[in-house]
Amino acid sequence: MRDGPSLLSLHLKYQKHCSVLFTINFSLFVFHTVPNFLISASFTHTHKHFSLLLIFMTNPRQALLLLYHFILLFSSQSLQQNQNINAFDLKALLSIKNTLTELSPTAPFFSTWNLTAPDPCSSFYGITCSLNRVTILSLGANSFQLAGSLPRSISSLTELTQLILSPGIVTGPIPPELGQLTHLRVISLPNNRFTGSIPTSFSSLKTLHTLDLSNNQLAGSIPPSLTELPQLKVLILASNLLTGELPENVSAPLLHLDLKNNDLEGALPTSMPLSLRYLSLSQNRMWGPLTNGFELLSELVFIDLSMNQLNGPIPAPLLFGPTLSSLFLQRNNFSGGLPQRPNKGSLSYGPGSIVDLSHNSLSGEISTVFEGVESLFLNNNRFSGKVPEVYVNSVCNGNTRTFYLQHNYFTGISLKAGMVLPDAVSLCFSYNCMVPPADLMTCPASAGGQLSRPVAQCSVFNSGSDKG
Repeated sequence: MRDGPSLLSLHLKYQKHCSVLFTINFSLFVFHTVPNFLISASFTHTHKHFSLLLIFMTNPRQALLLLYHFILLFSSQSLQQNQNINAFDLKALLSIKNTLTELSPTAPFFSTWNLTAPDPCSSFYGITCSLNRVTILSLGANSFQLAGSLPRSISSLTELTQLILSPGIVTGPIPPELGQLTHLRVISLPNNRFTGSIPTSFSSLKTLHTLDLSNNQLAGSIPPSLTELPQLKVLILASNLLTGELPENVSAPLLHLDLKNNDLEGALPTSMPLSLRYLSLSQNRMWGPLTNGFELLSELVFIDLSMNQLNGPIPAPLLFGPTLSSLFLQRNNFSGGLPQRPNKGSLSYGPGSIVDLSHNSLSGEISTVFEGVESLFLNNNRFSGKVPEVYVNSVCNGNTRTFYLQHNYFTGISLKAGMVLPDAVSLCFSYNCMVPPADLMTCPASAGGQLSRPVAQCSVFNSGSDKG
């Protein structure tokens, strides 16, 4: 007899998530009195047949060993096929989930991070993938708040282009390993409690476009290499504990630079990017005059240098910027007068514009340079003379809605008691060398209760001005 009967037949089936199926047939035959083992195996995933093995062996131990390795092989393949994401990325996400927690037990963010899900790229909140790699990670989206720290293993997300963290109480240092993610274009970690210094490794991020680390507890100086990144457009480090001086030259092609509310000191940079549109260095300890470099910043729309120790005159070109609509220079030590108004076509002040030069030592008569500014604050200076008629007209026609001149030495204004002004106009002319129209004024509490300066003060001031 050439073929003997089947002595043993074993059928194994493995199914998971209704999409993965292993079918293994293990049979023992006798052929010419020699035992033969037939292994027939198949692997199916999402209704697609992947492979078929037909193996004849005479050694039972080899047959069983081969069967064992076959199961291990396709088990790992099934997991990889079942989870449509890179294994290193998935491991990094698991580490992030283990080091961050949601303060609200009902928050939905990490509840979607089921690490056995078939397709994390489509089911995990806050991640976007390309070719099974995580490219955007937005932590805390739709969440109450996150706490904990960022793990260093986040550096395994080597294709990451955007890292965004919602406001929360995430603490600890910013992982310096982020500097290894050379595809990063956006790092946004504001309104948390990060400590330590800004990683110097960020100098490797040559494609970085936006860096926002505002409202944390970062200390130390700003790495000079940070302001030299070739594609950096937005740098926001406001409201931290940063110290030291600004880099002398800022060569990055910045559009937006916000360093307010730190403890930075020293002179302003001698060179700033001509592309700047938004600049805020407010609430620091910057000193010295405004350098000539500021005169070249013709693209500025918003500038805030308030609450520093800056001195000297205000450069005329800074006031005449063709795109400027918001200028905050209050609470410094600026002195000198205001320049005369250039051709009207070169000014951009209009609806929504605001200029605040209050709490300085500016003097002389005010020119018409700020005609048409919607909110104008010239209070608490040493201005004198009569208020130009163009400002009165601007108030009467509704173009200027806030006009504060209190605590100066003005001697007259052509607004009379009983005049009808547009709604929502706020005026204050108290504590000058004139009797103001009290019924037209809506002064802030800080203006005090006195309508006019004492005559003796005005006499001394005018006498000193005449001698000058």
